[in-house]
Amino acid sequence: MLSIYVDLALGLVVSFLLLSLLVSGLNEAFVRLLAIRSKFLWAYLRDTMDGADEKAGSWLPAGVLDVFKALPFVRDPRPRHNALPAPAQPAPVPETGAGDSMINLLYERVREIDHAKRGRTSIADIPPARFAVAVMELATARDGDVEGFLGRLHQIGSPLYGPLKGVWESAQRDLERFTKGVETWFDGEMQRLSMLYRRYVKWVVAVLAAVVTLLFSMDGLEYAKTLLRDNAFRASVTAVADAGPEAYAELRARCAGEDPMACVTETLSTPALVEMMDQALVSLSIPEQGEPSVHWNGGAWWDRVSTPSHWPGFLLTYVALLFGAPFWWDVLRRITGIRARR
Repeated sequence: MLSIYVDLALGLVVSFLLLSLLVSGLNEAFVRLLAIRSKFLWAYLRDTMDGADEKAGSWLPAGVLDVFKALPFVRDPRPRHNALPAPAQPAPVPETGAGDSMINLLYERVREIDHAKRGRTSIADIPPARFAVAVMELATARDGDVEGFLGRLHQIGSPLYGPLKGVWESAQRDLERFTKGVETWFDGEMQRLSMLYRRYVKWVVAVLAAVVTLLFSMDGLEYAKTLLRDNAFRASVTAVADAGPEAYAELRARCAGEDPMACVTETLSTPALVEMMDQALVSLSIPEQGEPSVHWNGGAWWDRVSTPSHWPGFLLTYVALLFGAPFWWDVLRRITGIRARR
């Protein structure tokens, strides 16, 4: 009896894991195609180093809808890609405001790790130590004077002045401690930015999970029932083999007058997960002979989606996908006893 529930749990976990991986794959594809991570980083850096744009406001909008509208399609905060190595002597910070001067100066110091993506930088992560070195290079570009560097930041109205001024005072005007303090500050800012990025990604995953659930019309309750029915069918087949011809009548009733051997073979070779995937908007069938074929199930799919009795199952699947692939992989490891490599 326990094996029935184990089979049921494994079937549900595997199906949720596969669909969660599909959701994660779609999300990653969109992120890479639209360079969201890189845009997110440089939007933050523009707000931090050059300040908000006078016409369009902050480069990194606060609202979820504004972020989805601006970063992927409307505004590209990334600097233009430059294949040349950084000059040995960094350019000094101008003494008057010059638009996006600070972001260009920073990119000049870190562009060795860059490669082009549609004419823009593809840098999506700047190590804190590298950022601290870049700041020190900019600070010592003119007479090696950090005080003068901070004064120029204040003069051009850069929001970077406040944090660096605090780090400089905390370091008691010691260059080594100042570099370490900048690294620590930027590391904390990147952690905060990562948390903000994950918060926005959750909305994308929620939308993709709903799309995948509806496209596959994956009714979690119906799938669980199909798993139990398959388990009972395997038990009846085993009973025929063990009990002999007297158990043949039940198997014949299940096969509805068809050839029992062909019926058993077809049923056991089509597990519950494959049956549920056949309910998708587009399904793939692989016959015993011949080429695989793709079928459009628009009518049957719409009947399932528009039937209220399936909605609780759809909701169950949708909530399960929100937990994500790592969660279901961990559950699968716990059930099967698979140990993770350390």
